[in-house]
Amino acid sequence: MPLDVSRPDLSLAVIGAGIMGRGIAQIAAQAGIRVLLHDSRPGAAREAREAVCGQLLRLADKGRIGKDVAASAGANLVVADSLAALAPSPVVIEAIVENLEAKCELFRALEAIIAEDSLIASNTSSFSITAIASACRRPERVGGFHFFNPVPLMKVVEVVDGLLTAPWVGDALTALALRCGHKPVRAKDTPGFIVNHAGRGYGTEALRILGEGIAEFHSIDRILRDCAGFRLGPFELFDLTGLDVSHPVMESIYRQYYEEPRYRPSPLTSQRVNAGLFGRKSGQGFYRHPDGKQEEIPEPPAPTARPASVWVSRVELGAKLTELLRKLGAHIDRGMRPAAQSLCLVAPLGRDATTTAIEEELDPARTLAVDCLFASEKRRTLMATPVTTPAMCAAAHGLLSGDGIPVTVICDSPGFVAQRVVAQIVNIACDIAQQRIASPADIDAAVTLGLGYPRGPLAWGDAIGASRVLTVLDALHSFYGDPRYRASPWLKRGRCWEYHCSLTKPESIGRARACHPERSEGSAVPQQVLRAAPSE
Repeated sequence: MPLDVSRPDLSLAVIGAGIMGRGIAQIAAQAGIRVLLHDSRPGAAREAREAVCGQLLRLADKGRIGKDVAASAGANLVVADSLAALAPSPVVIEAIVENLEAKCELFRALEAIIAEDSLIASNTSSFSITAIASACRRPERVGGFHFFNPVPLMKVVEVVDGLLTAPWVGDALTALALRCGHKPVRAKDTPGFIVNHAGRGYGTEALRILGEGIAEFHSIDRILRDCAGFRLGPFELFDLTGLDVSHPVMESIYRQYYEEPRYRPSPLTSQRVNAGLFGRKSGQGFYRHPDGKQEEIPEPPAPTARPASVWVSRVELGAKLTELLRKLGAHIDRGMRPAAQSLCLVAPLGRDATTTAIEEELDPARTLAVDCLFASEKRRTLMATPVTTPAMCAAAHGLLSGDGIPVTVICDSPGFVAQRVVAQIVNIACDIAQQRIASPADIDAAVTLGLGYPRGPLAWGDAIGASRVLTVLDALHSFYGDPRYRASPWLKRGRCWEYHCSLTKPESIGRARACHPERSEGSAVPQQVLRAAPSE
């Protein structure tokens, strides 16, 4: 029989009184649910209850919840001194240490205590729900219920179906999440579920860029914050989380996917873990953290040099670059070929500056590339070839920073920094959708709420355009020959659908608008292509 989690007299058990267990107990108690809190360590459940009640009182003192709500929620928290005391609970949530054998042993013990129609959920972040459920006599009533720390503030929870999980279990957990004020996202049982799976593109690609010597770690952080809109750069995030946590997760996901190249870790983090450079907790990671505060790395001043004239390639994003240069007051060389003294600027998509210069028959010694795919209101990225002269580099830097906006100069790389990192994020999300691990809507919701990205990856791919993302990935794949950059079938089909909907024949325009009624007049790229299940 399906479980009715909306009933006012609902009770649930939380096993594990650590940070996660306390957070789950708090949101359930605030939702009017009676919570039985148990921990195998004597006194731990009582300490947890006192801590949660104290937190509720602080919230009331700050006016975030009413005092009556705090009192009522506190009264809903009950200490259970033994597993046997959990017998009446129709829902049991496990939040103990991340040890597979310990979890299996607990689930076997629970089955001897709770009712036949009770639901058992695990808050695991790293183990297979199917593997945990295999310890049970009735694996169909076991599901995943993965919250994020801190639970009261991170308003998303992954509801995970194991291979044998009955449909009513996921439905009940989804309803329970909503009752507790959280956004449920449904996922199949797969390594990393949605959030930890989708998050592989950000840090691992940034480490690849650092490892190639393309830019310093703090420059990569600045570009991804200011140009792409991330709240924290990847290396700031590594230092905040701690490499002693992040590195094992990267290795675990990589191994669980049988060394899938998209998730390949970097030896840079292994070296730093061995050196004890974990981040903020150890006082030094990528950044130094004196007194727990991240060091400020000064940005070098922009050169005062300016070019006599600038020739701009008309290929790819050249029109956008020309518009920017006009605003900066540049003297633009309008010749079909650059004059002998002109600085040459290109705006490639996916390609490096060297390849672009050679393909367009430009002198690499006076050619630089500018990333025009992302916003330029806070920072601009300038990329030199290996033989670009210092004088031309200084002139380009001075010109692009003429309005006071900082410029980061990087070494030659296909896809700059932001292009290749965001393309990887979008591609991995496309593959999650392709494998039907989660719906496109749930992928975007999980990533924005669970990782704090400025956009959901599929929505981001729609905003950039599937064809542009694919162009970046294809260029990276061609340059490196590394299968980590192979495009997901979902992304390839997204480009096909995008092209179909942008045909200019009158009869095709009507069909395109029927398919995408939200498409604006004159728009060449339809919205919600990657989120519209192009493979179906």
